[in-house]
Amino acid sequence: MHTFETKNLEKPLSEEELKCLLKKYDKTGDGKLNRQELKVAFKDLGIWFCGLRAYQAMHHADKNKDGLIVNDEMDVLVEFAMKWGFTLS
Repeated sequence: MHTFETKNLEKPLSEEELKCLLKKYDKTGDGKLNRQELKVAFKDLGIWFCGLRAYQAMHHADKNKDGLIVNDEMDVLVEFAMKWGFTLS
């Protein structure tokens, strides 16, 4: 009988899981994410170059260029960020 080591396995985050995690970084509770909140979220999620990634994500997802990610922009942000391979360990 084989035993498997499971503590080092990483599970990829789904888009919905990533969206829920990112929403927790809305420090003001206004339902919007600014670039600083996004940077902290990416850092906490283990993404390298989190400042650059936050800039890239904002540039891609912030369609009205108001410096905030809201509503449908969150879907665009998550779709864009999924390529970075977020995982739960």
